[in-house]
Amino acid sequence: MTTTSATPRTDQGERPHGLRDFYENPNVPVASGDARSLRQARMLAAALGPATAGAGVVLDIGCGDGSAARVAAPLLAGHRVVGVDWSQDALRRAGAHLPHVVRGELTDGGLPFADGSADAVLFSEVIEHLVDPDSALDELRRVLRPGGHLMLSTPNLAAWYNRGLLLAGVQPVFSEVSLRGIHGRPGREVVGHLRLYTARALREFVAASGFDVVRLAGAPFHGVPRPLRALDRLACSVPGAASILLLHARKA
Repeated sequence: MTTTSATPRTDQGERPHGLRDFYENPNVPVASGDARSLRQARMLAAALGPATAGAGVVLDIGCGDGSAARVAAPLLAGHRVVGVDWSQDALRRAGAHLPHVVRGELTDGGLPFADGSADAVLFSEVIEHLVDPDSALDELRRVLRPGGHLMLSTPNLAAWYNRGLLLAGVQPVFSEVSLRGIHGRPGREVVGHLRLYTARALREFVAASGFDVVRLAGAPFHGVPRPLRALDRLACSVPGAASILLLHARKA
C-alpha cells in the first residue's frame, strides 16, 4: 500500500463544491468488489429462502452502478430487486443490471415506498457516506415489514492492517479527511467516507435503531495488495478484524 494523491473532478474539470456534486461525479467509484457482494447476497438469500409464495421485494438502497445487484441476482431468483439511489448518473448505470431503478433519498419519507412494503433492504457500503445515519436507519425501518431483513455492509475501522497503521501513526485505510485528495493514509481513491465503525459500534448502533442483530460476518477488501490477500481472506474468520463488516439484522 503506497500513499498517493488523487483529485476527483466533475465533467467540467472542476473540483466538487459539496457532497452532492461529489457523488454525481462519474469518476467517483461506486462499486466495492464482487467478493463482498457475493458474501452479502448469500447471507440475504439464506435469510429470505426461496421465493415460492410470490416474489419478495428487495430494495438495494444506494445501489450505485448496480454491480452488487448483478452479483446477487442469481442467488435472489424469484425476488423483485429494486435499485434506489439519489445519483442520477448511478441510476443510469444501474439500469444496465436492474429492471427496476428509482430515485430516492434517505430522509424522513424520502424513499418512494409505503410503510412496511419491503421484505429486505440491501445497504451496501452506504452508511459510511452519510451525514445523518440515524435518520437513514429510521427510514429503512419504516419501509421494512415487521421482521424484514436489513443486510448492511461497511468498511471496518478496526481492520487488521488499520490496527498496525494506527500504532505507526498512519491514518487508517477507509478514513478520509478531504474530498479533494488523499492525506496521511494509504490508497489511491477518494470515495467520500464520513463515518467508520468497528464491529462493536456497528452492532450497538443498529440495535439502538430498532433492529435485532442476527449475525455479523467479515468480507475481504478488493483493494488489498495481492501479496496480502490470503491474509485478508483469513481475517474474515474473525469479523472484528476483517476488512469489511457484513451485518444481518431484522426489524424488531
